[in-house]
Amino acid sequence: MSVAFTLSAQDVENFTQELMALRRATHERLSLDDFKHLQKIERWGKLSTLAGYGTAWMIPNPVSAFLMAQGNVTRWTTIAHHVLHKGYDKIDGVPERYTSTGFAQGFRRFLDWNDWILPEAWNNEHNRLHHYNLGEAADPDQVELNLEWLRNSNLPMPVRYAIVGLFAATWKPVYYAPNTLKHLRSNKNNVLGEERHSAALSQLALWNPLNPFARDLWLKCFLPYIMVKFVLIPMLFIPLGPIAVINVWINTLLAEIIANLHSFLVIVPNHVGDDILLFEEASNTKDEFFLRQITGSTNFKTGGDFNDFLHGWLNYQIEHHLWPDLPASQYQRLQPQVKALCEKYGIPYVQESVWKRLKKTVDVMVGKSSMPRQAAISVNQRNSKMVANDVNQTLQTA
Repeated sequence: MSVAFTLSAQDVENFTQELMALRRATHERLSLDDFKHLQKIERWGKLSTLAGYGTAWMIPNPVSAFLMAQGNVTRWTTIAHHVLHKGYDKIDGVPERYTSTGFAQGFRRFLDWNDWILPEAWNNEHNRLHHYNLGEAADPDQVELNLEWLRNSNLPMPVRYAIVGLFAATWKPVYYAPNTLKHLRSNKNNVLGEERHSAALSQLALWNPLNPFARDLWLKCFLPYIMVKFVLIPMLFIPLGPIAVINVWINTLLAEIIANLHSFLVIVPNHVGDDILLFEEASNTKDEFFLRQITGSTNFKTGGDFNDFLHGWLNYQIEHHLWPDLPASQYQRLQPQVKALCEKYGIPYVQESVWKRLKKTVDVMVGKSSMPRQAAISVNQRNSKMVANDVNQTLQTA
C-alpha cells in the first residue's frame, strides 16, 4: 500500500508552525480539570478492580477476570503512561505522587503501579528510546524488525499464528519486563549500540537466575509482582474458605492473560501495518521528527471517555507521539484539529478500528505483509539524542 506524499520546504515549515500553535493553545488551557479527569478515569479503573475481586471468590469466571484485567490495563496505559510522560507536571496543585518524579517511587511502586515492569526501566525504554527513535532500527519496539526471525522462518503459517497468540497472552513478563530492564542496564553501561537480535543463548540468559541480569529481573520485576498478585491478595480471602482462595487465584491468572491480550491489542498495532512507514535512517530535524510521528503511527476509534477508557487512551497515538507530555484529556480536543491539519497539507493520517489494525499488525508479524520503507528527509547526520533535545527545547518554548 502506498503512503507516499510530497511537501515543499515551505509546507513543512508552515505545517510545523501550525502544529506548534496548537501546542501553545493547549498549554495555555491546562488546568486542574485535566487532573480531575485523570482521577475520574483512575476511579473507573479502581472500581473495575474492586468489582472483579468482589466477585472473583465465588467461582472462576470471565466477567470477574475481565474487570480485574481492565483495572490492570488502566493503571498502565492511562495512569502510569501519561503521568510518567510528565503529562501533569506543569499543572499547579497536582500532588507530587501524580508527577513524573513522585509516581511509583520507592514504596509507592506497590501503591501506584505494581506491575511486571520496573518503572525506571519503562521510562528509559519507552519514553526515551521508543519515542525518539520511532520506526527506526534503534526503536526497541519496532515490531517488524524484532520479528524478522519469525517472518523469515520456514514455519507453517498456522504455527506462526500460534506463536503470535502465545506471545500476545504473555508479552508483559516475556517481552516488556526483560527488555526494558535490558535496555536500562545497557544505558547505564553506555552500550546502547548492542545488536538487536541477540543469540538464543543470550536471550535465555535473561531468565537464568545464575546470571546477574536475570537476578535483577527476578528480584525487581517478577517476584514483587507475583508475591502481591498471586500470594498476598488471594490470602486476603482466607476467611471465606480455601475454595474462595483457589477461585481468586484462578481468576487472577485468567485476568493476567486477559490483561496481556488487552494491552497487546491496544499497544502493538500503534506503529505497524502495510500503510505505516518504517524509517531506514535516523531523524535529522524537528520538522522531520513531527512528520514521522504522524506517518509512523496510527489512531483507533476516538472520542468519548468510555471508548477511550477501553482503549487506554492509546487510540490517540498520533497526537500522543507529537506531544507525549500532555494530559490524556487534551488528546480528545487535539485529535480532530491534527487530523484536519494533516488533510490540509496532504499528510497521511491513518485511523481505523483497533480490530482492523490488529489484522494488519499480525499480517506483518507472520510475514504476510511488510511495512514500506522511507529514508530520512535530510542528509544531515544527527543522532536521536540531538533530535530529542531540539524537540524538547521547542516544546518548552512553545
